[in-house]
Amino acid sequence: MDSKVSEESKNKMVYFKLDGRPVKNIDRKALYTRLEARINYLKDFLDFNSSDMEALASGAKYIMTLIPAVVNLVYRKLLEYDITARSFHTKDTASDAPIEDFYNENSPPIMRRKMFLRWYLTKIISDPMQMDFWRYLNKVGLMHTAQERLHPLNIEYIHMGACLGYIQDLFTEALLSHPTLSTSRKTAIIRAISKIIWIQNDLIARWRIRDGEEFADEMSEYLLDDKEGYLGDKKVLGDSSSTTSSSSSRDDDRASIRSGVAPSIAPSITPSVASACPFADMAKPVSQTKIWAGK
Repeated sequence: MDSKVSEESKNKMVYFKLDGRPVKNIDRKALYTRLEARINYLKDFLDFNSSDMEALASGAKYIMTLIPAVVNLVYRKLLEYDITARSFHTKDTASDAPIEDFYNENSPPIMRRKMFLRWYLTKIISDPMQMDFWRYLNKVGLMHTAQERLHPLNIEYIHMGACLGYIQDLFTEALLSHPTLSTSRKTAIIRAISKIIWIQNDLIARWRIRDGEEFADEMSEYLLDDKEGYLGDKKVLGDSSSTTSSSSSRDDDRASIRSGVAPSIAPSITPSVASACPFADMAKPVSQTKIWAGK
C-alpha cells in the first residue's frame, strides 16, 4: 500500500480515514525533491484556489497601475540602508567592502534593477495555473544564493524576506485605499496576491534553510540549468542589454504617466505630480498612503 500511495502522491493529494475523518497524506520527501509536490501542498494549505486566480485576473489592471510606484518605493527603501545599498556594488550582502560613493535612485545600475523588478511584479500576477509560473518563482529564490548565475549574487534571506514583506504591505495599503472597489473585491485581490508572495517567500527560504538536507542528492527537480532570464527556451525576463540607460527608464516612467496607465514617483518629477493617485480621476482617497504620498 505504501508504494501505491507514494506513486499516486506524485500526481494528486491522497486521503486517508483517521478516526472517521479525512486526512491528507503528504510525502515529506517529495516536498524537498519535487517542486510540483511542494507547490501543490502550499497552495492547498493556503487555500489558493480558483477564486484567488479569478481575483488576480480581475484585479490585474489595478495591480499593474501600482507597480511603477511600488518599484520606486522599494528601491528607495533598499538604498536607505548601507547593507542593502552596498549589495548593488558587491552583489553580496555578506560583504563589508567599503564603498566610497553609493548609488542613488537615478544611477544607471539602479534604473536597470528597477526594470527587472517591474518585470518580476508583472510576472507574479500573470498565470499561476501554469507550472512554469512556479518554476519561475523558484528560480528567483535560487538565483539570489550565488548559484546558477554567470556573476554570482548572494542576498541573504533576512533582506529578501524584508523586501517581500515591504512589497506586500505597499500593495495591501494601496489596494485598501482604492476609492471605488468594493470591500469584497479588495479583500479577494489582497488575499490572492498575499498568497503568491508567501509562496514566493517559501521558495526563497527553501534555498537557505537546512530542512530536508538528507535529500540533497535527489533535489534535481529544483536545480535549473537555464541561463539567466530564461526557463528552458522561454524568455521570462527582458533583455537587460536592450535598455540599460537611466534616460530610457525615465522616459518609460514618463510615458506611463502621460498615458494614465501607471504612476511614477521618480525623484526627477515634482512632488505634486509624483504623489498623484492613479485613481484620482475616479474619487479622492480618504487618506494618503505610502504609494500616493510618495513616502
